[in-house]
Amino acid sequence: MNSPMIGGNNRVVSGMRPTGALHLGHLHGVLDNWNRLQYEYDSFFFVADWHALTTSYDDPTDIEANIREMVIDWLAAGINPSSATIFVQSDIPEHAELHLLLSMITPLGWLERVPSYKDQQEKLKEKDLATYGFLGYPLLQSADILMYRAAHVPVGEDQVAHVELTREVARRFNHLYGRGQEFEKKVKRALKNLGGKNKKVYLAAQKAYQEKGDATDLQAARTLVENHPRLTVADRERLLGNLEGLGRTILVEPDALLTEYPKVPGLDGQKMSKSYGNTIALRDDAETVEKKIKTMPTDPARVRRSDPGDPEKCPVWQLHAVYSDESTKNWVREGCTTAGIGCIDCKRPVIEKIEAQLQPIRERARSYEDNPETVRTVLADGRDRARDIARETMDDVREAMMLEYR
Repeated sequence: MNSPMIGGNNRVVSGMRPTGALHLGHLHGVLDNWNRLQYEYDSFFFVADWHALTTSYDDPTDIEANIREMVIDWLAAGINPSSATIFVQSDIPEHAELHLLLSMITPLGWLERVPSYKDQQEKLKEKDLATYGFLGYPLLQSADILMYRAAHVPVGEDQVAHVELTREVARRFNHLYGRGQEFEKKVKRALKNLGGKNKKVYLAAQKAYQEKGDATDLQAARTLVENHPRLTVADRERLLGNLEGLGRTILVEPDALLTEYPKVPGLDGQKMSKSYGNTIALRDDAETVEKKIKTMPTDPARVRRSDPGDPEKCPVWQLHAVYSDESTKNWVREGCTTAGIGCIDCKRPVIEKIEAQLQPIRERARSYEDNPETVRTVLADGRDRARDIARETMDDVREAMMLEYR
């Protein structure tokens, strides 16, 4: 397991609702990206089980099993517990406490204007979503992110509004509570941790900036603080805030780490989704994968083998766009439009590519299925590391809000 980050500027946080076994849409839409991020950033990936309750509060029956199945798929797809912190949201009760405290300062209008609020109500008309949990889930997302002082949140364009809400909430919190009663005392302690020479550089730069507005010295001091190996996240934020004559940044404003999430087509040409019943699961066996793809609909104009077709009107062509190289796609395009190949011929390269991708995932998943204690250990280790950081954050939040009177 990684050692805790000293600074928050290389940390990412991302979560996924427990929906059970995952499919190719999850693999290419999320997990491929997480696989890359875990080796570039200090990564926290969590199972958002409380978020599942915002729309499924009336039937939580499957959540426990879904957590287990989803985490097995994460691990089988390559998420490495030695490189990333993997945990379950509800194992860290501090998430709920921070959500509660942030709800005290967040204007109602900020939540009502989140685009997905009305969109989801429209899409899920059959559910009673007139609950605070549903209205407040973007703020719970903010608490999930702010808890770990993450500098980056990997999202697609449609989720940028959620990150912006998180930035606004952090900014409001820091404005209200950024200079606690112990601020000056803790700044002095942090200065000692800089070391004598660095302390002199910091103080000289602070004076030059505050007296003369010298931006060069300001940047030099920022670089010194941000790169100092002995500072904790809290001390770093205190010194950065103090440098400019401001209070401490208690909650870090994260940036959206814009990521392209490819749309993986389902077996019917729509986006791959369990709700459409058009998925290929990561643990589908070879026979099931072949059967699913062989029975996919094709261009309706190809009634007979001798009828030419149009790849753009065929759902199988969309899978070629994801899995096939240019030479294969050229072969398909030529063969389809001239009736030189049949639909089964066209499907064969896709079957082979998907099977080659899923076979090692299935094998790794089987080892976790056979050893459930391994999964429990991964989540326990992740819980312990995540909770250590969460407790530190909440200590600072409670102190800032003057709640340390017990």
